[in-house]
Amino acid sequence: MLQQFRHYPGWILTRAYKLAALNATTREEVMSILGSIMSGIFGEQAHAAKVPPSVLQSTAKSEPETATIKSAPSIDIAASLDKLAAGQKDIDWRRSIVDLMKMLKLDSSLAARKKLAEELHYTGSVKDTVAMNTWLHKQVMAKLAENGGKLPNDVLHS
Repeated sequence: MLQQFRHYPGWILTRAYKLAALNATTREEVMSILGSIMSGIFGEQAHAAKVPPSVLQSTAKSEPETATIKSAPSIDIAASLDKLAAGQKDIDWRRSIVDLMKMLKLDSSLAARKKLAEELHYTGSVKDTVAMNTWLHKQVMAKLAENGGKLPNDVLHS
């Protein structure tokens, strides 16, 4: 396919590739990480929550604010996630945000977790990854419960 464009100057092709890459990145980032987690757990009924600009631009430091996701009728999240984890080795979704994200086949890199922390308005140091991960897990579990998910108390208050 590229041979048909061989007569175009190199700078045009380079710019076209950069624009295509930018568009692909923009499309991928339309859904928030929290929205991807919710969608992975609640399924398509979660309507793949997109974080509105007001949430991303919010400077509120007190209570984490995220998009409210209209979920399906209440589901037993623990049972669903336990079933999903059964086929995977060494997954502790009940205590680990990294394991939860891996289990849902989401990017669990530090960069992705920092982005999730930004979405949820984490005010601690992102250099203290243990504290950040613990806080993220607690916030994600709370958001799941707020949006119709049933979770046992040991998961909600861990």
